[in-house]
Amino acid sequence: MKVTCIQMDMQLGKPKENFQHAEALIAEAAKGQPDVIVLPETWNTGFFPRENLAALADEDGRQVKARIGALAKQYGVNIVAGSVANRKETGHSEKDCHDQSANWSRNDRIGIYNTAYVFDRSGSVVAEYDKTHLFTPSGEHEFFQKGQSLCRFSLDGIACALIICYDIRFPELTRSLTVQGVDLLFCVAQWPNVRTAHLLALSKARAIENQMFLVCCNSCGTAGKTTCGGNSSIHDPWGECLAQAGEHEQFLTAELDFSIVQGIRSSINVFRDRRPELYSVDN
Repeated sequence: MKVTCIQMDMQLGKPKENFQHAEALIAEAAKGQPDVIVLPETWNTGFFPRENLAALADEDGRQVKARIGALAKQYGVNIVAGSVANRKETGHSEKDCHDQSANWSRNDRIGIYNTAYVFDRSGSVVAEYDKTHLFTPSGEHEFFQKGQSLCRFSLDGIACALIICYDIRFPELTRSLTVQGVDLLFCVAQWPNVRTAHLLALSKARAIENQMFLVCCNSCGTAGKTTCGGNSSIHDPWGECLAQAGEHEQFLTAELDFSIVQGIRSSINVFRDRRPELYSVDN
């Protein structure tokens, strides 16, 4: 499987310009005939405008589905479409609304999510994921709703999973995914340059401990006061770095040989040797 990450630079709070830029980059990346194209986190708005976020956000992923899904179909390529600031129902029921107050309206059930979408070669949505771990040091939890479910899917017959940025710091999340069977994990990010070393170390560690390929697509450039670090990377199940980007906008491509997964899991079967009856991460 040939995977190309688009390490994209974006403009804070300018979804129109960012959509146009992402479309142009996808068209260029498709010329290399990859099997999968990957975008970074919140590429429609940057991470993240505090003012007018609701107005800037996509509405239930409609633009992403229409425009990026169409490109997946046009070029016959799978697209892990990073994530977008996304405005949608929070999941509160009508009963919840009546129980809370007489003045509770539908608008109270609308929230902003950091949502990732994945499209197959036909342009169909095969996965949708709301970021579950919000980055409290930046106040993300004050503007976005938490996701409530994990994300596994298949691309070209390969068992895949997806996480977003800060999620990678939680090994219990990735292990929960991989014990169900995952050969390829995508991490889409807007990781700052001051902690680039952490992103590279965590990407390598998650690949090694779960014996899978890990594709991390980070953004680059400056959004507001934050400079993203780039350094997108692709690691194999041994932790070997197959490709690593620099700090500027670029494509990063690697060929993934999934026979490596079976080889390492046969020779060092950590999943067989686990002792889950001894583990507790509830506290």
